[in-house]
Amino acid sequence: MRALFAFLAGALFGAGLFISGMTDTTKVQGWLDVFGDWDPTLAFVMGGALIPMAIAWQLTRGRRPVLGGDFPRPADQKLGRNLVLGSVLFGAGWGLAGLCPGPALASLSYGGSGHWLFLIAMIAGMVAAAPFRSRLNTT
Repeated sequence: MRALFAFLAGALFGAGLFISGMTDTTKVQGWLDVFGDWDPTLAFVMGGALIPMAIAWQLTRGRRPVLGGDFPRPADQKLGRNLVLGSVLFGAGWGLAGLCPGPALASLSYGGSGHWLFLIAMIAGMVAAAPFRSRLNTT
């Protein structure tokens, strides 16, 4: 039952990314181009995601998920070197490619070879992150 709900949630998330235009690299790059030909429509997508999520976090306090397990704990609020470096790399990749991990996966079936190349580069970055992070923490 848990796998079925995970599949349905993932399918709904992917459909939402597709319908909202988050899988269209030119639309995403147009949204990020605030000094050029700016496309503000994705701001409504972001707001439409952030507002219900903020409400959901408030409703989960003191509760357990229906399908078992635990809700994830809120992220650490500490601003450190790892967060800043990760944010810069994420933002640079998002701006250059017009994709982030969720939309990249949602667009694999129709996105062409560039989306597959992005996925391979993303996985390589995830694999390289752990040793890089350990070296960063020792300096």
